[in-house]
Amino acid sequence: MINSKKLITDLRDFFTDRGFTKAVVGLSGGVDSAVTMALGVQALGAENVTGILMPEEGVSSKESSILAKKVADQFGVQIFTQELKSSLETLSELPWGENVPAKENMRPRLRMLLLYHYALTHRALVLGTSNKSEILLGYGTKFGDFAADIEVIGSLWKTEVIELAKELEIPEEIIHRPPTAELSVGQTDADDLGGDYAKLDEVLKKLDENNFELPDDADEFTKKTLERVLANRHKTELPPIL
Repeated sequence: MINSKKLITDLRDFFTDRGFTKAVVGLSGGVDSAVTMALGVQALGAENVTGILMPEEGVSSKESSILAKKVADQFGVQIFTQELKSSLETLSELPWGENVPAKENMRPRLRMLLLYHYALTHRALVLGTSNKSEILLGYGTKFGDFAADIEVIGSLWKTEVIELAKELEIPEEIIHRPPTAELSVGQTDADDLGGDYAKLDEVLKKLDENNFELPDDADEFTKKTLERVLANRHKTELPPIL
């Protein structure tokens, strides 16, 4: 059972303890950002939460913008839209060139740059939108979507986020939309991760209970999932100090 009241109370206390009243969140048209925004509204009030939509022409779908605006209107949140295409084109002209992962990860890093630009301008804190499944899998960009002042849904499995979305009355088309980071045209989380989140969460919960040691009867999917977890731990750890 998800204790949404505790999440809201803890989020409100986090802001109070640090002397902040305003928050900003990147909206994508997906369930994670919608739930994060909704929790922020319940904790801080709609007038204190701002959403920023950062599409890229030719990569981001029109549906993403439509759904992001719909959920912002539902919860009374002011939003700004900043197109990324021209900035990304400028950044692609680097003298050392780029490979596909570097190019794809430029998008979430640019989005986080804009979120912190807003946060510093308006004395706000950035609400992270990563869930527990993504964090354990390292399915995010270091100093991109993994950068935030607080991870609001970071203790919830992806499947729990979906259940909470229903409780918060997030639009059905957002809840049932296939998860995608929109790092490239047609990209989906399931394609990248080799399975949907229902299957991944089942494996991750067992690994978590087993202290991330591989069971003797582990199948190939479980082995690959654990390999991903171990290989990506650096993404969610603080840089070591020598």
